[in-house]
Amino acid sequence: MALEPLPKFSSLTVLLLSLIPLSSGAFAGGVRVELTHVHANAGDNEAKLIQRAVASSRHRLSTLVDRAPLHAGKTEYIVDIAIGTPALAFSALVDTGSDLIWTQCKPCSNCYWQSSPVFDPSKSSTFGTIACDSTLCKALDQHSCNASCHYSYMYTDHSYTEGVLGTETFTIGSTSVPGLAFGCGNSNDGVAFAEAAGFVGLGRGKLSLISQMGLTEFSYCLTPFGSRKKSTLLIGSLPNPNATAHPVMSTPIVRNKSWPSFYYITLNGITVGGTVVDIPSSTFAIKGDGSGGMIIDSGTWLTYLEYSAYDKVADAFTAQIKNMNTTDQSLFDLDLCYELPPKSTPDTLNLPKLIFHFQGADLELPPGNYFGVDSDTSSICLMMAESSGLSVFGNFMQQNMQVMYDLGNDVLSFYSAECG
Repeated sequence: MALEPLPKFSSLTVLLLSLIPLSSGAFAGGVRVELTHVHANAGDNEAKLIQRAVASSRHRLSTLVDRAPLHAGKTEYIVDIAIGTPALAFSALVDTGSDLIWTQCKPCSNCYWQSSPVFDPSKSSTFGTIACDSTLCKALDQHSCNASCHYSYMYTDHSYTEGVLGTETFTIGSTSVPGLAFGCGNSNDGVAFAEAAGFVGLGRGKLSLISQMGLTEFSYCLTPFGSRKKSTLLIGSLPNPNATAHPVMSTPIVRNKSWPSFYYITLNGITVGGTVVDIPSSTFAIKGDGSGGMIIDSGTWLTYLEYSAYDKVADAFTAQIKNMNTTDQSLFDLDLCYELPPKSTPDTLNLPKLIFHFQGADLELPPGNYFGVDSDTSSICLMMAESSGLSVFGNFMQQNMQVMYDLGNDVLSFYSAECG
């Protein structure tokens, strides 16, 4: 089939578009599914896991900051779902920083290896194609026509997917969702896809699973890095906040018209130890051209701060941690690493506290949520780095925390929890 040229180094996730209104009744009461961290079964030691996670995080930040059309690439968590009738199970990367759903499909002219069978739409009684003259097809940035709508997309790292834009029944948990628009990829390749057979986007835009289903609520609880326990994702409802003894904090979800898929939150300041870091209030604001701001993202491991703010936060930690020796940071490509005393963890050490002052919520994090441990080298490192143009509240800081998205009221809520 003839395809139009691939977009020049666009970023973020895959191509999919649906304006089909779907009933949210199928998710009444919510559907709970388990998430697995992409590195959970890698068999690597802690040092290798941290190196891989940092590299993945930096790669993902580059696609977020690049700000080409659509959404982010490499992500961190996998969900097991199924597609078609009869249903074929596969693993998909799940991501709050993207809107898109796709999987590899037969006939496969160029597909990467996946552990599950590749989906064959000719064997499904519920697969449908989308016409070339449809609103869905015309809305794609790159598409071509050959009896049905075809798409192509290229990522910043030269990963790509191309194939047919179709509709299909997806099974999420025990719930079947008919008529979801998705990319049925006949040619796909790239490092961003290696851990799974496709993507499921939970972003704010109209292309995501959340938007296609007409849902306004979802939440997740992420287990600590390195844990073998499963994280959980609840789609279509929220946990009862009255069921926890921990304080529930809330902050507004802010819309950015330039980048409507992301979940922006307002960060007003940061405290390290007993010091309120001297950061101008405008540092984390969304600029007039849509740049800047802070997003919360399940797919980015590290937390990234605008470089001027990050430098001051790092300096504050350096000034206040005086009883620990620094170690070589080059192994993990992080700026602040210290020797870990025997039989210690970040939570048992007298480390400076860290408070993120979000609008309406002062979130004091446990040390284990901002210092990562490598027992192989007996070191701990600050899980933060600098960025330019966009700040990201990453998933390492969200571990053992119930994070709740109430899109009907534009509110993000969170409280401490034992996830898994």
